[in-house]
Amino acid sequence: MKMKSSTFIERFGSEFREFRAFALRANAVDLAIAVVLGAAFTAVVQSIVQDLFTPVIAAFFGQTNFANLFFTVHGSQFHYGLVVNAVITFVIVALMLFFFVVRPLNGLRGRLGLIAVDPLPKAPCPACLSDVDQRARRCPMCTEVLSEGWTDAAQ
Repeated sequence: MKMKSSTFIERFGSEFREFRAFALRANAVDLAIAVVLGAAFTAVVQSIVQDLFTPVIAAFFGQTNFANLFFTVHGSQFHYGLVVNAVITFVIVALMLFFFVVRPLNGLRGRLGLIAVDPLPKAPCPACLSDVDQRARRCPMCTEVLSEGWTDAAQ
């Protein structure tokens, strides 16, 4: 059974419009940009680790390239030097993100008044005693239904 060409075009057109709406949402575009920038940032930090930090550390330990460090067990090679490079890269990326992205953004949010000063009030759940937002109607931990005025009974 053949599909009419106009029906196919209409169906494809509506699906394409739906896909375009999905792909062009702000959060999808932001995520794509973040992935690309993250990959580029990681490449730069990886180069800094391999070309600057590793030789400095190697000067103290006498090994010129951590990537060549390995041990052998029953014919299998375990390249722990690559793990050392990866750990150093991770720590440096985490530190750089914290000091150059998170802290400045938190400072900006504080100056703009976007940080919540007071956290939402919480009270212990009468059934499981976990902290629950006082506006809640059900405990997220034990799913106990919380009646009106449950916070008064909990205190």
